[in-house]
Amino acid sequence: MSAESTAGGPAPRRLIVVGSGIAGLYSALLAADADAEVVLLTKGALADSNTYYAQGGISAVLDEPAPGDTVAAHIADTLKAGAGHCDEEAVRVLCTEARLDIAGLERFGVRFDMDDDGDPSLGLEAAHSAPRILHAGGDATGAGVARALIKTVLDAQAAGRIQVIGHAQVTSLSQSEGRMAGVNFLHDGRELGVHGDAVLLATGGAGQLFAQTTNPAVATADGLALAWRAGAAVADLEFFQFHPTCMVLPADALEAAGNGSEPLLISEAVRGEGAILLDGLGERFMPAYHPDAELAPRDVVSRSIALHLATLGDPHGHVFLDAMVVEARRGKGYLAKRFPTITQRTREAGVDWTRELVPVAPAAHYWMGGVRTDLYGRTSVPGLLAAGEVACTGVQGANRLASNSLLEGLVFGRRAVSAFFEDAPGGVSPEAIPPLAVSAAGGLPLTLASGTPSDDIASLMSGDTSAVPSDDDRQRQLNGWEFDLDPAPGPVETSFSDPGPFSRVALRRLMTANAGVLRNGGLLREASGLLGAWASADNPVNVPDSFDPREHEDANLLLAAQLLVHSARERRESLGAHYRSDSVPADAAVEHFDMRYTMSRKASLVND
Repeated sequence: MSAESTAGGPAPRRLIVVGSGIAGLYSALLAADADAEVVLLTKGALADSNTYYAQGGISAVLDEPAPGDTVAAHIADTLKAGAGHCDEEAVRVLCTEARLDIAGLERFGVRFDMDDDGDPSLGLEAAHSAPRILHAGGDATGAGVARALIKTVLDAQAAGRIQVIGHAQVTSLSQSEGRMAGVNFLHDGRELGVHGDAVLLATGGAGQLFAQTTNPAVATADGLALAWRAGAAVADLEFFQFHPTCMVLPADALEAAGNGSEPLLISEAVRGEGAILLDGLGERFMPAYHPDAELAPRDVVSRSIALHLATLGDPHGHVFLDAMVVEARRGKGYLAKRFPTITQRTREAGVDWTRELVPVAPAAHYWMGGVRTDLYGRTSVPGLLAAGEVACTGVQGANRLASNSLLEGLVFGRRAVSAFFEDAPGGVSPEAIPPLAVSAAGGLPLTLASGTPSDDIASLMSGDTSAVPSDDDRQRQLNGWEFDLDPAPGPVETSFSDPGPFSRVALRRLMTANAGVLRNGGLLREASGLLGAWASADNPVNVPDSFDPREHEDANLLLAAQLLVHSARERRESLGAHYRSDSVPADAAVEHFDMRYTMSRKASLVND
């Protein structure tokens, strides 16, 4: 017998959303609009997310694009940046459906920057072939988007449509009869739980794995660790993107800038406007490394900086960003108008970038890998969904194209909500789809693009479910061949050096030195041994028996580090953001070098 509401009808299904970045906020609003009961958990305040700190914009080819721009061009740029490792169907979905979710954001109160003619102001960023980047508040797009979505979420909470639980550290996922059944979390020193019909992980990334990162302190790989412990497959963990231009200053200056020990991100858009990179000798060096110079993909620019510093005998040094050329060409005051946040932050740190060079170096920025999903956010665990940076849809490939990350959270967050409704017991009747699966963009079904239903949706609308993939089919799509891994997240290595006691500082130093921008087999083998030594004392695969959220974060980071290093060791050839100085030829590395490595607790490596 199905549960009933107080009104006498079936009780609404409950979706638990973990995370308050763009994917979590947007998905929660869409699900609430479709009459689901929504519980949104965030381990800090709602604004504590990578989204809030995103300076870059959102890429989209609109109904009235820049001259010469097309959806096909956006697809081509994404595939090129991804180094041949993207899931082409996922990229098609992302680029084709982008305009739908831009309209959705506008309905939820996001206001994008306009040009003097009242049209969307479209920026150009590295590796994009045409201007197609939308911004909100100049170089504070993430904050602008987050503020608007948070306001709408709080309005929905006040109306009783969304329950928000802040400062909740989710510690484990609960399952019942082979399906996701809820989450357990710490709140005010107590361990609590909430039950639901599905869980959507939107927890962001793991920049805190590295000594220098653009990510906030909350980015500790929580969602990846939760999913791994629940048995979900993960993929592409060797691909971690380092943003090439993060401001480097002494600790006292950084403290004065209000950024603790974290570098200040200098947006990709600055180089899109014409800023160039110089070494300590005042020489421009990027043209020698790539024909697109400063506008090359991020992995290329970061790696070029690291290699160039090594040739200069200063591998731990920095280079300089010259934005003065932009001010000189566009006129006095342009940088302050176009990049008000960066202008203010650099000035607070003691640098006037209209008159001085800005010292910069690469910093951990975005994880292309994550919890493996299909095109609707479904993981290999029934009832567990994932969207945003925590997920691996295959859309980012081996190197993310600039300004595609916020877009991915939107498009696949919406699709995950659609899957939540479609996967309801008994299926979704054709009559139920229009009122339930309606996007914020004004009446289009959640998974439609350009008014054309996908095969799955069309089948459901017609009442024919024969074409809809079964759970077994989806599992086969996620997994190929596999071999056992139980229980550790990688081969056990013996370390002959004393790792010392585990600390987050020690972990971040190790990962930066051995698994950062430049890698090789020896460094990765050493990292594996040291990580294994730390893990032998307190196995991170197990949920810590502690009421201290930081201990849970530490276990999550250690587990994520083991998974990343294991993946990086298995991929012996360089590809995209994964660069090994001892790279072997692709045909000698694996049979299909660009195939995706997938791992789970019961299957160590899957090559599909």
